[in-house]
This record gives sequence, structure tokens and C-alpha cells, in this order.
Amino acid sequence: MKRREFISLIVGATAWPLGARAQQPAMPVIAFLSPTPGAEAIPHLIAAFRRGLAETGFHEGENLAIEYRFTNFKPELMQQAASDVVRRKVNVIFAHTPEGGAAARNATTSIPIVGGDLESDPVAMGYVKSLARPGGNFTGIFLDLPELSAKQVGLLKEIIPRLSRIAIFGIPGLNEAQFAAAKTAAQALGLESEIIEVRSPDDLEGALATATTKHAEAGVLLSSPLMFVYSKQIGELAIAQRLPLICLFTEFPKAGGLMSYGPNVADINRRCGDYVGKILHGAKPNDLPIQRPEKFELVINLKTAEALGLSVPSVLLATADEVIE
Repeated sequence: MKRREFISLIVGATAWPLGARAQQPAMPVIAFLSPTPGAEAIPHLIAAFRRGLAETGFHEGENLAIEYRFTNFKPELMQQAASDVVRRKVNVIFAHTPEGGAAARNATTSIPIVGGDLESDPVAMGYVKSLARPGGNFTGIFLDLPELSAKQVGLLKEIIPRLSRIAIFGIPGLNEAQFAAAKTAAQALGLESEIIEVRSPDDLEGALATATTKHAEAGVLLSSPLMFVYSKQIGELAIAQRLPLICLFTEFPKAGGLMSYGPNVADINRRCGDYVGKILHGAKPNDLPIQRPEKFELVINLKTAEALGLSVPSVLLATADEVIE
């Protein structure tokens, strides 16, 4: 064989697999934006999100890559994280909190964004034109029902009939609508209320101590990622202060808190995973209407009630979706 023919054969043999590889579609990459300290803080939410992806045929590490960004409740880091994943040209951004959704929306108007948000009104925030037809690159699952805070105040009154004063814990700005709904509900029931601001994990112990100092007999924890992640610690502080609390998240009583009334957050994350998968299959955010949670659950921790010296009415126990003994 002549030298020129030999070289042509070698070049052809090496070039063919390179060319074949170049024709293979690249694995899609999505971003997971979270203000929490890390994956260990929300393992069941990440697992639920992956289940939603799997329902559409996507499996992390097999035909999908996920870039996680955790910002440990430092707002200044969330915008940096969103800008970073936009520069990396990910296929879809999943933002499972108000902070993540706002940062992603500020960072891009072209990359599809799926939001999981229990506090914001997506239309009022300017994320979408309408719930049925979002009209841009943003869709997801939003709660936006501040009246749930009123329901929670009523449940506290049921479990503590002589209740006269409550504390309302929340984050300024994020929880404004919930503050108003809870305060109005308290007035309607003849209760005095005290708004106590909680801005960071460092505020939690002092906030509960302040509630006791101000003679609050119970309290409502307004929804936020902070309250979600620190459910266990809040429950322990509440027992130490002998302060009955109710929260939106079912994780709160399961971690030792007294009571919760609200949606299943893990299922919201699963449904968001389903939306991300549909977008990866070619759906446009504008074709995916904003959804809301479909079911609300009442969960009561009887062990905690006993520790707080409370007797839960049998009628309330009968209507609970779950009673932890």
C-alpha cells in the first residue's frame, strides 16, 4: 500500500467516529435555583422534582444534567446565580421560590423559566400576562392565596377557644398580603395581633421570645422558604416557649411543630418537574398555563399538642388529613 493511501485510510478511520459523535444531540442542562443552604436542606423536594422529570422521560445523569445553585438565604447571591446559569445557556431554569423566580426573570427573557412560588401573584409581579396564557418565557405553579392565613388563624381559635392574642411571623415585602389577611381574620374573631418580622435564621429565636414577651398565646408562621427549611428548629423553640404555632407547610408538624394547613409542597415540585420535562420535549412556556395547588391538607401533631398542654377537639381531629401521634 502506498504511503498516501495509508494516510487517507487512517484519517478516514479517525474522522468517522468524531463526525458521528458531533451529530449526537447534546444532553440538555437545566438549572435548579434555591435560596436554601444546600441539597441536604430539601432532599425530598429535589427527589419530587426528579420524579416529575422522570414522568416525562428525563433522568438526571442519563439524558439530563442539572446544575444546582444554593445561596443560603443571601439575596445578593441569588441574582449572581441566575446570571451565571444564563451565561452557561442552560435549556430551562427551575426556580422553586420567589427569590429564585425574581432573579431568573431579571436575568433572562428568552430561556424558559418554571417557577414554584407559594407567595407571589405572577400577574401582579409582571411575570405573565394571564394565568391561562402566560405570554412569555415564564410559567409554573403558584399559590397566591393569602386567605389561607385567615384559615390558619381560625384553626388556632378552634384548638384554643380562649385565645385572645396571636403573633404573626413573616418577612416584610414577601408576606405583605398574608400579613393583611391574617390581621383581618384576627380582628373578625375578636383577637389582638402582633406582627413580628423575621428576616433571617438568626431572627427566629428572638422572634419567638418577643411573641412571649408581648403575651401572644399562639402564632401563625407565614409561608416562606425560611420557615420551610427551619421547621424543626422553630418547632423546638415553640415548645420551649410554650407557644402553639400553625404553618402552611405539612413538614412543620411532621418535624415537631403543632399544626399545618396548606398544600403539599413536594407535589408542587413534582408538577414543576413535569413542566420542565414538557418544555424540554418542545412545549413553550406560553402554552403551559399557570397552575395552582389542587389540595390543602390539615396535619396535627398530637404529641406536640400534649407537650403544650392543649386538648385538640375531636371534631378537628376528625377533619384532619393526618394526625401524628
